[in-house]
Amino acid sequence: MTNKTTGNAGEDLACRYLEKNGYEILERNKHYSRFCEIDIIAKHKNTVVFVEVKTRRTNAYGTPLEAITQTKYENICKGVQYYIAENKVKNYRIDVIGITLKPEMKINHIKNVSFA
Repeated sequence: MTNKTTGNAGEDLACRYLEKNGYEILERNKHYSRFCEIDIIAKHKNTVVFVEVKTRRTNAYGTPLEAITQTKYENICKGVQYYIAENKVKNYRIDVIGITLKPEMKINHIKNVSFA
């Protein structure tokens, strides 16, 4: 399994997880530049949720959430600003979902993240 197929499988799992928990998927893989891609844009109640998904086959080289760096977060925030300006969004938040596939699948969903 390549990194790309692992990532795509993780995004599919994340979408199913979100839908099962009452989210409506609005868009996937929204690009704003070569540095900025928002993995999932969803709606939960009256809030637009921007979701970064990180998937790892195992935690041998660190957890999926450890792969979200300050720079990655800043790039996501730029994309979020473009999206909320284009779509006149008032209520929004940024979530991250970390998925580990083995030895057993684990999904870790952290809501309303920020780097300080």
